[in-house]
Amino acid sequence: MGEEAIRVTGPDGRAAEVTTGATAGEALGALDLRRGQVVVAKLDGELADLDVPVADGQTVEPVPADSDQGRHVLRHSVAHVMAQAVTDLFPEAKFAIGPPVADGFYYDFDVERPFTPDDLEAISSRMHEIIREDQAFRRRELDPDEALEVFADQPYKREIIDRATRQGAVSGEEAGDVDPDAGGAITVYENVRADGSVWPDLCRGPHLPTTRWIPAFSLQRVAGAYWRGDESQPMLQRIYGTAWESRKALKQHLELLEEARKRDHRKLGRELELVHFPEELGPGMAIFLPKGAIVRKEMEDWIRAETLRRGYEPVYTPHVAREELWETSGHLENYAELMFPGMELEAANYRLKPMNCPFHIMAFTSRTRSYRELPLRISELGTVYRNERSGVVNGMLRARGFTQDDSHIFCRDDQIVDEVAGCIDFARDVFATFGLGEASRIAVSTRPAKAFGTDEQWATAEQQVIEAVQRTGLEYETDPGEGAFYGPKVDVHARDALGREWQLSTIQVDFNLPERFDITYAGEDGAEHRPFMVHRALFGSIERFFAVLLESTAGAFPTWLAPVQAVVVPIADRHHEGAEKVARTFLARGLRAEVDTTDDTMGAKIRKHQLAKVPYQLIVGDEELEAGTVSVRPRRGEQRKGVEVEAFAEELAREVGDRVTE
Repeated sequence: MGEEAIRVTGPDGRAAEVTTGATAGEALGALDLRRGQVVVAKLDGELADLDVPVADGQTVEPVPADSDQGRHVLRHSVAHVMAQAVTDLFPEAKFAIGPPVADGFYYDFDVERPFTPDDLEAISSRMHEIIREDQAFRRRELDPDEALEVFADQPYKREIIDRATRQGAVSGEEAGDVDPDAGGAITVYENVRADGSVWPDLCRGPHLPTTRWIPAFSLQRVAGAYWRGDESQPMLQRIYGTAWESRKALKQHLELLEEARKRDHRKLGRELELVHFPEELGPGMAIFLPKGAIVRKEMEDWIRAETLRRGYEPVYTPHVAREELWETSGHLENYAELMFPGMELEAANYRLKPMNCPFHIMAFTSRTRSYRELPLRISELGTVYRNERSGVVNGMLRARGFTQDDSHIFCRDDQIVDEVAGCIDFARDVFATFGLGEASRIAVSTRPAKAFGTDEQWATAEQQVIEAVQRTGLEYETDPGEGAFYGPKVDVHARDALGREWQLSTIQVDFNLPERFDITYAGEDGAEHRPFMVHRALFGSIERFFAVLLESTAGAFPTWLAPVQAVVVPIADRHHEGAEKVARTFLARGLRAEVDTTDDTMGAKIRKHQLAKVPYQLIVGDEELEAGTVSVRPRRGEQRKGVEVEAFAEELAREVGDRVTE
């Protein structure tokens, strides 16, 4: 009697027959979909190992190595290989978690001493040996007691098992270690050595078929990381690495990383004298130096003017408030770990503000409001303070003190869609004005596990947010469970010049705070009604946006943002007076011009201003001063000689006024 045939379908609707017990990989072959490097499959939309048997009627889809999901699987597999290599070389090491992350992976280890560069080299060599050994990744499902026995000498794994099975509390990066769909079983992947022995790790999978399928990886650095991000827990050694679907892709990525290192905003900020990060301030705090302050002022002036033009009303609010305010808002309950400790004054406790929203509610409640005033759009460049852990602070990209272009829109239920759509369009204008182009990703974040409000409130608000995004004509993705505790949100991302994606603008719908503060407006019917709030920050924060812009431009800001827009370079000392006169022509038009009167040679002056990324150098000598002209040496492009001073001043003023981006 022959084996029974079952039917599988590809993503394009094409069908094929395979025998009962056929694997996902075999089904892809029957559907002629296993072309190129397919690392795992999707069975009815769910990722699965290639050796998983398919069921009758299932849809089977290939996941290639060069896709986002394929790279995720590849990197997770490499993380396992790295952990095996570490425990081979350091038998006493205790391994914690090792998730794939954007463009790479990491794994945390508890070891007697920090890893050295020589250790990384040895670990990398051992990983190459494991790859050549062609070890299979084998999935097993164990009951909790069996899993605890397997990891008897691994306390971090035992803790994860305990939290998953007895407390039901696995989240974040640990979630990749436990499969919630395994029916109470604990999933383990074993790297099977040639002699039949195994190296096991907790993992929900899927993985590559064998280690031989790993084409290219690189270990990058080591950093300290507290277990669970808690400073009261042990400090672990975190090894970061990256893995790609080909050596060519890895080479391109490493070149990109090198370019990103050159563009690091802390490095450029120091070299271009824009920002300063003195140790005396502590991590996550920056000082804008005069040149950086000019760039920041241009950013702030633009956003202030635009918010006024779009019907926002400005306010200024304090930096601290009594704890009672934060109790009412729910921040002390839901955000306390990111708030700085309280301070006592005159028998009252105060807190630095982590957000501006409760202050804007106080502005709303300063008097009785009518429906005729809605939507009421309140705006502020408000500085906030968040007690970020030192391990996650990253210059101005993730800081402890920063200023948000923060606005809160108080509106009726029927106005929410219009207001959210308007904020998204405003964010798009921000990106275009500052040279970041069109939004690269729109993400709608839905109800998190810890949230205020009813199911009905959340369902309605989420639908309104989606309708607002659809109205803008932009495509969007959904980030389940990533909303704020008080309502759903829209995050707007942009790509920089290196192709890196940044989450910058955020727009949030809030039905919680109006209830907590019991705020109302007088409706057309004379009764009191509850408004809704829309929170929005389009730069995200001034500091973060500045850092992204600095790295994207490599410090070569568009002329309208540049700290110095033109520098007049006299050829000899006798030309200084004439150069000053040329500079005054530009200064009179509100342009930022300087004169270089240093004793440097002409070559040294030109190189200096090139390195400073000045948009235009204006060379003046005998010939130019006699003719009333300058030689224009642009940051990019060909030098122009004999350009009439007034004409170029007009040209530069027009470029600045039009906010031309390069």
